[in-house]
Amino acid sequence: MTDLSTPQPTRRFRRGALASVAAAALVAGGAVGSSLVQTSTPAFAQALPKTPIEAPEHPPGSFANIVDKVKPGVVSVRVKLDASAASDDDDGPGQGRGLQNVPPQLREFFKRFGQNGQGGGMQGMPQRQGQRGAVGSGFIISADGYVVTNNHVVDNAKTVQVVLDDSRALDAKVIGKDSKTDLALLKITDAGTYPYVQFGKAAPRVGDWVVAIGNPFGLGGTVTAGIVSARGRDIGAGPYDDFLQIDAPINKGNSGGPTFNVNGEVVGVNTAIASPSGGSVGLAFAIPAETVQAVVEQLRTDGKVARGYLGVQVQPVTKDIADGLGLDKPKGALVDHAETGTPAAKAGLKSGDVIESVNGNAVNDAKELSRKIAGLKPGAKVEIAYLRGGKQDTATITLGALPTDTKVASRGGDTSDGQPRLGLSLAPAADVGLSDEGVVVMEVDPDGPAAAKGIEQGDVILDVAGQSVTKPSEVAERIRSAESSGRKAVLMRIKNQKGVTRFVAVALSKSAG
Repeated sequence: MTDLSTPQPTRRFRRGALASVAAAALVAGGAVGSSLVQTSTPAFAQALPKTPIEAPEHPPGSFANIVDKVKPGVVSVRVKLDASAASDDDDGPGQGRGLQNVPPQLREFFKRFGQNGQGGGMQGMPQRQGQRGAVGSGFIISADGYVVTNNHVVDNAKTVQVVLDDSRALDAKVIGKDSKTDLALLKITDAGTYPYVQFGKAAPRVGDWVVAIGNPFGLGGTVTAGIVSARGRDIGAGPYDDFLQIDAPINKGNSGGPTFNVNGEVVGVNTAIASPSGGSVGLAFAIPAETVQAVVEQLRTDGKVARGYLGVQVQPVTKDIADGLGLDKPKGALVDHAETGTPAAKAGLKSGDVIESVNGNAVNDAKELSRKIAGLKPGAKVEIAYLRGGKQDTATITLGALPTDTKVASRGGDTSDGQPRLGLSLAPAADVGLSDEGVVVMEVDPDGPAAAKGIEQGDVILDVAGQSVTKPSEVAERIRSAESSGRKAVLMRIKNQKGVTRFVAVALSKSAG
């Protein structure tokens, strides 16, 4: 078993001693004899070393020792796809996408390179009629040959091969996939002991050096370096986005490959790039090691990922909503409603509650709540701290299993600062035969704050400032009450014509009402 996680020291310096040097000159005299003349030493000569300064074995900042240690644990992933299953979402050069972004003089090189068995090239592998190939990257995480890669690299795969650093091509099978985090676990089918890498014990900080190794454009074994540019990035790739952003050059074919810290530990799995051309522009995104470990462990034991389920629809707490709730600053996840029969409903959570923490860990926004709950297994007991009517409370909840067709969180919310007047014409919903509760919006001033908040004709206002309403006068009364109590905004719960409810906060002033 070969553990590749501990590299040799990355920096060694050898410096020659600096010293001042005294210069003497021997001057030959004439017939009368000779004399020894001591000249003054120039200032610059005093700083010269006695011996040349030797170049360090590894220059400052070299990643050579790290690469030497971990590179054997990084693999290329080759996939054969049925033509009917392949799509433009397939990663790597194999799908043919991105060829238009390569200079013409390089296209023939990539095509030839793809046919020599050394890494796939732009075409991935020799094509057969009715089949297409794709290439990506991956890394070995155990001596018996488990390999981590991206789900989109092996999705719809007919066959999978991994190519080791020593050029051996070995068959592998897909143990499990998780589309929500875009991770997959493979297993090399040939018995043997393989070099492997380990996950980092601590999350990297913004500004830390990182090294990426992968298979860009099918070239195999390519090393790039950069820093962690940001953490917690949400790029809209999935419901649990929490990416590391790195500036190490990443291109197509790098998907599924590892990002290492300077200790040779995996801190992320390279997954996506942001680029107008399809090539690297220094915006690459990696799944954090913490997420990868949790998902991979379930894939290895169960072949799938089971996620905890709370059963609430939530939205972010914006500044306006925070003002409407009397909070000092926007934080937490606002419960839009608790689904009937779910763990949240059984525990008493209800619309208007603001979830502040899970098991003592602060919840900053709705997205973070989704990730925290999804990171726990069904049946786990969690302590939820929440705010209701300005008072803090807690509930101990046993999580259910996330249904495959249910979203953990839906994010709504407002996008405008709002103005003092609502710009609405209202009528009791019961009077127009819509429902027995709420006040229906009859007209909306297109230039008013309500329109800017997305309130439309036919919407039903269910409650204002946490209290139900059935008459327009009650809406006005709640607004005046909120304003007189010093609130900067009033919070309303709205149901649209599709039956979807959300909270909207409208800013207040002394002229409101």
